[in-house]
Amino acid sequence: MTSRARWVIAGLVLAVAAVVALWPRDSGEPSPTVSAPPPGPDITTARAAAALPGCQVGPGGPAELRGASAMCLGDGSTVDSAAALGGRPVLLNVWATWCQPCREELPVLAAYAAEPNAVPVVTLAVESKPADSLDLLAALGVRLPTLHDGDGSVRRALRVPAGLPASYLITADGTVKRITDPLVFRSTAAVREAVARDLGGAR
Repeated sequence: MTSRARWVIAGLVLAVAAVVALWPRDSGEPSPTVSAPPPGPDITTARAAAALPGCQVGPGGPAELRGASAMCLGDGSTVDSAAALGGRPVLLNVWATWCQPCREELPVLAAYAAEPNAVPVVTLAVESKPADSLDLLAALGVRLPTLHDGDGSVRRALRVPAGLPASYLITADGTVKRITDPLVFRSTAAVREAVARDLGGAR
């Protein structure tokens, strides 16, 4: 082999080595990818145990609540809170799982809602996880249509005070009246009296 041939071979070897050195290698680690956020907790079991009714949707509703969406805990659907409270007089009760007076009041409201000629009662869970809200309602045996205010938009629109529970009477034309007498319902008679007073007729 001539000296020239050796130099050519050496040059080729160096060229191949350079290519191998510069070639991108697989480090064995997966390349970074954008993954979808993990799914939320499955509340199917809690929903089945609570056995809540669905949320009725009607025309109209409070103007201040239009566009403020909430989850219907009965079936998991997203509803416009104004529509869920529109079309008829509604007693709206705002509560949270951490609120002890709420735990005492919710069964009273359920008993009132079961009476003849009662105004429909809808509850609004705030500052609470959906599963925890369902668990509490199941434990109390309360089966009322319930909205879950996940982002707080409904509470802000209603200007709900920090102290809970808070109840509102919503008339068929969408007028919202906060009930302050009493602040907490202790009996179905108290609920009937408040509704009759604010609706201006016997209920």
